[in-house]
Amino acid sequence: MSTQHYEVLVIGSGPAGEGAAMMASKNHKRVALVERYHDVGGGCTHWGTIPSKALRHAVKTLHDARLNPFLGPAMADLRLTFPQLLSSAGRVVATQVAHRQRYYQRNNVPLLRGSARFLDANTVEVSAKSSSQRITADHFIIATGSRPYHPPELDFSHPRVVDSDTVLRYDENPFSVTIYGAGVIGSEYASIFVNLGAKVTLVNTQDRLMSFLDGEITEALSYHLRQQGCIIRHNETMQGVEPRENDVVLHLSSGRRIKSDLLLWANGRTGNSQDMGLEALGLNPDSRGQLKVNGHYQTGQAHIYAVGDVAGPPALASAAYVQGRYAVSHILDPQLPPHRFELMPNGIYTIPEISSVGRTEAELQRDQVPYEVGQANFRQLARAQMTEETAGLLKILFHAETLEVLGVHCFGDRASEIVHIGQTVMAQPSNSLEYFIDTTFNYPTMAEAYRVAAHNGLNRLA
Repeated sequence: MSTQHYEVLVIGSGPAGEGAAMMASKNHKRVALVERYHDVGGGCTHWGTIPSKALRHAVKTLHDARLNPFLGPAMADLRLTFPQLLSSAGRVVATQVAHRQRYYQRNNVPLLRGSARFLDANTVEVSAKSSSQRITADHFIIATGSRPYHPPELDFSHPRVVDSDTVLRYDENPFSVTIYGAGVIGSEYASIFVNLGAKVTLVNTQDRLMSFLDGEITEALSYHLRQQGCIIRHNETMQGVEPRENDVVLHLSSGRRIKSDLLLWANGRTGNSQDMGLEALGLNPDSRGQLKVNGHYQTGQAHIYAVGDVAGPPALASAAYVQGRYAVSHILDPQLPPHRFELMPNGIYTIPEISSVGRTEAELQRDQVPYEVGQANFRQLARAQMTEETAGLLKILFHAETLEVLGVHCFGDRASEIVHIGQTVMAQPSNSLEYFIDTTFNYPTMAEAYRVAAHNGLNRLA
C-alpha cells in the first residue's frame, strides 16, 4: 500500500474543515481533505443549517402569503405538506455542494473519499467501501462535526421518533408534534411546525427558553410561540417514550403524558470522534464525543488540532469556519496568542428570528457595569409596517457614562442581518452610541431601528 504525505491533512469538509483547507492552500501548504460522505459540505450543508433554514423559509413564505390580504383568498384551498415544503431545500443543498466542490478544485486541494482512522500519531488510514490508502502528515486538523445525541433508551428506528437529522426525511404531514429540548434547534423546529399548522408541544428541561440569551428577548419569543399556538412546558424531564403504531407518548417525570404523531428529540449533540483511533494516541473524547483543546485548538498531541463542533462550544457554523482558519494560522505562526472570539454574533432562526452580539443585561448587572438601554419596537418603523413584520424589537445596551455600545439584541424579521450593523460599530476603536445618532440611515429601512433605539437610550440618561 503506497503512502502519500501532506503538510496538513484536514478531516471533515464542513465549515471548520473548509476554513482550514482554504487557509492552508492560500498559504501554499500541501494540503488534502478527507470526507466520508459522497458530497462535501458536512452536516451543516446536508442535515443541519442549510436544509432546516431552507425549510423555515418555505414555511414562512407560505404562512405570510396566507395572511396577505391580496394573496390569502387565492391560497385558501392550497394545501402544501411538510414533505413538499422540505423539497425546496434540495435545490439549495445542491447549489451549495457545487460551489464548495469548486472551491477545492480551484485551490488544488485533493478530496480523499472515505473514513479516517489514526494508525499512529502521524499516519491515517482512509478507508472507502472497496479501497483504502495511508496518509502521513506533519499536522492534522480534525473537523468531523457532530450529530444529534441519542439516549440509549430511545428507539430511533421507530418512524415516529426522529432527531434533527432524520426529521428532514420524514415523509408525512404531522397533525401534532412533541419536541423534547427547547434549545436553539428545538425552538427553531417549534416555529417551523407551528407555522405549518401542526399542534406543537415544546418540552423544556429548564425554566425558560435559551437562558444564554437576553431575558426580554426570550420572553418575546415565548409569547409569540404561544400566540401561534405552541404549548411550552418548562422544567420537565423525560421519564420514558412509548412509540405506538399510530402515535407516540412522551412520559414526563412530573407524571404528565403527551401524545402526538411525532416526537422530535432535540436535546444535545455528540461529536463525531468515534472509530478514529484517537484513544490509542491518548486523546479521549468526553461523554459527548468532544475533544479537549487549548486556546490554539491543539489536542493533547500538539500537531493534531480539533475545530468546530467536535471541539465543543460554541458549535456554530460561523465560528467553526473561523476556528479552522485560526488552527492553520497557528501552524504557520506558533507564536500566535490563544484565539479569542471577539464580538461573535449568534443567529437563531425561529419565526421571528433572534440575533445578538455582545453582553446581556444579566452579565452587566453581575459585573456592576453602569449601563442603560435604548429600545426600538418594530411596530414604530415604516418599513416594518409596509412589510407587515411589526413583531419585534431592537435593544442597544450601552455604558451610561462613556456611551460605549456593550451589546445589541434583536428579535424580529431579519434580525440575523440587522445585528451586523451593531457588531461593526462595536468593533471600531471609536465605538459609541452617538454613531447611530449622527449617521444618516436610508428611509424607510429596518436599519433605522438603530437611530430610534439610540435616541430612546439617550433620553433615559439622568
